[in-house]
Amino acid sequence: MAVIIIDEKCKGCKLCLKACPFEAIDMVDKLAVLNEKCTHCKQCIPECPFDAIIDEEKAGEKADLSAYKDVWVYAEQRAGKMMNVALELIGEGRRLAREISKDTKVWAVLIGDKVEALAQECFEYGADGVYILEDALLQKYTTDGYTKVFTEVIADKKPEIVLFGATHIGRDLAPRVAARLNTGLTADCTRLDIKVSSYIDYAEKYTTQDTSDLDPASDDKGLKQTRPAFGGNLMATIITPDTRPQMATVRPGVMTRRERAAGAKGETVRVTPVLAASDIRTNVKEIVKSAKEIVSLTDAEIICSGGRGLGTPDGFALVKQLADKVGGVVGSSRAAVDAGWIDHVHQVGQTGTTVKPRLYFACGISGAIQHLAGMQSSDMIVAINKDPDAPIFEVADYGIVGDLYKVIPEIIAEWGNADTLYEATIDRSAE
Repeated sequence: MAVIIIDEKCKGCKLCLKACPFEAIDMVDKLAVLNEKCTHCKQCIPECPFDAIIDEEKAGEKADLSAYKDVWVYAEQRAGKMMNVALELIGEGRRLAREISKDTKVWAVLIGDKVEALAQECFEYGADGVYILEDALLQKYTTDGYTKVFTEVIADKKPEIVLFGATHIGRDLAPRVAARLNTGLTADCTRLDIKVSSYIDYAEKYTTQDTSDLDPASDDKGLKQTRPAFGGNLMATIITPDTRPQMATVRPGVMTRRERAAGAKGETVRVTPVLAASDIRTNVKEIVKSAKEIVSLTDAEIICSGGRGLGTPDGFALVKQLADKVGGVVGSSRAAVDAGWIDHVHQVGQTGTTVKPRLYFACGISGAIQHLAGMQSSDMIVAINKDPDAPIFEVADYGIVGDLYKVIPEIIAEWGNADTLYEATIDRSAE
């Protein structure tokens, strides 16, 4: 369990000194040396950009990271229709690939039966290439079938990063693939970045170290995966330093979809899955869609949400009137769902749906951090609340302090006259 420092790799950058909470590292002849205060907490290990500090027990376990290349996106489709989150992640994957290196490509992975036609859509939203895995046994999603074929193609091609949408299928498939590959997985990410090891920048800014002999290509360009933690009270950034691929799921609506480039072309690679009926333990007889009201919060351009400030479940009738008037859909805070006032499918927030509409009405919503995490990226936020100190006003573009049962009818009436707020939304989004 001991932490050790390899003198041959140490550059004397002093980054480990700042990371150590126990002042257990000294500089001796421009090299880092552990002293008797060391508790082997290992907080210094990820801070060293030269891998000079290692866990002795795991020293021989680290994978050959140089064998992995490119960014993959699971292009989730259902009944031949691409999921929006897959297109969002292709654009995000392209951004990450370009930050890693000019030679890094983003690949979409299509799994199913007769899904080749969807490859063109992947190209138009930013994919450099598409892997196509087709088999009659993959027509309907099964955990066993999809996990087997996806794991095998990853083990063969060795992508550096694999991204999944945090849908019901993505949340089922991603952890199983990660477990079979013995790698990490960060769930429900809200931000992804490439970690460029900061030593060169650090040396140039804070020391007199000559950086001319340092190779930027040797920098650690791992994936920084940021997600809410401790009930949304802080944001945790997670890395996967020792294993590959680096895997993450991302909620729908969090990333911005690229502009569609009609007619874009890319490389298509067909992979023949090795799959037998005996590999699949679950037989899907029929897929029955829910008969309840369909609410597409993810795709909505206008959302009118109600919270505990409505006072009673009957308040959602007024919110529905507003939504019908402005051409939006009804959303809700968790408090209203927990009270049994409205179905969970309407819930916006960290434990509901993450949304990014052009216009978001928050009616009687105080603004708990879990709710803000799911809607604060909206282009325009209009908050209506009696409490002038409600946290929702801190993120709102327009705040109305007053009784929502008096304010909302006025908005409905005014909207019919001039569409004032919608015009403002158009002007703001064009800036």
